[in-house]
Amino acid sequence: MLVTFKSHASADVIMFGDAAKKLVGILGKDPADAKGIVTVQQLPEAIARLKAAIEEERARQAELERQRSHADEEAEKEAGNTGMAAPVGLAQRAWPLLAMLEESLREETPVVWGV
Repeated sequence: MLVTFKSHASADVIMFGDAAKKLVGILGKDPADAKGIVTVQQLPEAIARLKAAIEEERARQAELERQRSHADEEAEKEAGNTGMAAPVGLAQRAWPLLAMLEESLREETPVVWGV
C-alpha cells in the first residue's frame, strides 16, 4: 500500500504504508486512519515532533556505530556487506515529509493524506 501526502505548498510525497504509518504516528495522528490532515495550526508541533524523532534516530545510529568494533567491520567486509547495504532509516524517510511540512507552514496550507 502507498500513502500520498499532499499540500498546495509542495509536490506530493509518496511512501510505502508501513513507513507512512510510523511517520503519521510521530506527527501525533492516528496511524490506523486511512485519511488525515495536519492543519496549519498543528504544523509547528508536527514539525517539532518529526525533528525530535529524526534527532533521536540519528543519536541511536551514532551510538550503534560507536559500539561496533573493528572486528565486526572486518567480518562484514569478508561477508560482502558494505555501507551500501545499510537499511534506510527513519531520518532518511522523514526528510521529504519534513520539507513538505515546513513549506506548508510558510505558505499557511495544510498537509493531507488518503484523499
